[in-house]
Amino acid sequence: MASLLYVCVRPERGAADAEHASFRRALGAEVVDRLDLLEEPLDPARLARYRGVVVGGSPFNVTDPEKDVVQLRVEADLRRIAHRAIDGDIAVFFTCFSIGVVTQMLGGEVTTATPEAASATVIRTTADGAVDPVFGPSSPALTVFTAHKESAVALPAGATLLATNESCPVQAYRVGTHLYTAQFHPEPTPRDFADRMTFYRTTGYFDPEEFDRVQDQVLSASVTEGAALLRRFADTFA
Repeated sequence: MASLLYVCVRPERGAADAEHASFRRALGAEVVDRLDLLEEPLDPARLARYRGVVVGGSPFNVTDPEKDVVQLRVEADLRRIAHRAIDGDIAVFFTCFSIGVVTQMLGGEVTTATPEAASATVIRTTADGAVDPVFGPSSPALTVFTAHKESAVALPAGATLLATNESCPVQAYRVGTHLYTAQFHPEPTPRDFADRMTFYRTTGYFDPEEFDRVQDQVLSASVTEGAALLRRFADTFA
């Protein structure tokens, strides 16, 4: 039985399948099961089968002025998963869209004022991040892929900031010992990320007329530490 569960929140099937493959590759020999929250609601009992959960990205935004019933249900299920992690029942690594869900759940504010276009970005670990079992070995800085329209205004109450940069001050934080969140995408290789761009060419993450140039920059980036974070997460909890 797999010890890790990948939770999918992407509506685009091709992008979702590729993201699942990226997580499986990043996690090495781990066999990663899949739960697609857009197709089936969360069964809390299912979480008991796993020692760790990784949550993928999504074009959803928690700041969306209008949300359909599927997005509302997905956000509610992600909050349920987050509460289980805060209670220490299961370890969870939230990424991209889901950091906004957790931030709002903790009473924090999410803004569209600090977006980051699709690119490789350098982030710095904080003093707390330097001694964290997942982020610490990557100190003092690491290069990761970002592509988001919203982010946390400030660190929410009860959280420990693990990584930051000038463009987006809240890049990653931890709540307690079992809940990790990252604004960036830790799982893709440059090839993975370049391929993912094709699904979101006209959705506002980069200038579509600059697609070839941005994709070339992505492919030439040296990005390895995101996968290392995920492997340390798996080694620690799974």
